[in-house]
Amino acid sequence: MAVVKVIELLAESEQGWEDAVRQAVAETSRTVRGISSVYVNEFQATVENDRVKNFRANVKISFLVEKSQS
Repeated sequence: MAVVKVIELLAESEQGWEDAVRQAVAETSRTVRGISSVYVNEFQATVENDRVKNFRANVKISFLVEKSQS
């Protein structure tokens, strides 16, 4: 039986929402193995001087929980 864990993150990028999502997955993959999907829950942006400064994506990343070797 497979067990999947879900973590929620807020990622930010000056380049766009897609880049924010990619960064969330890339950063998570540095410490988590077995990422199987990313669900984009919400988009946001920060505004400074009447211009969009940063794009934010609230994401849920799913990964398989590894079985112990016992």
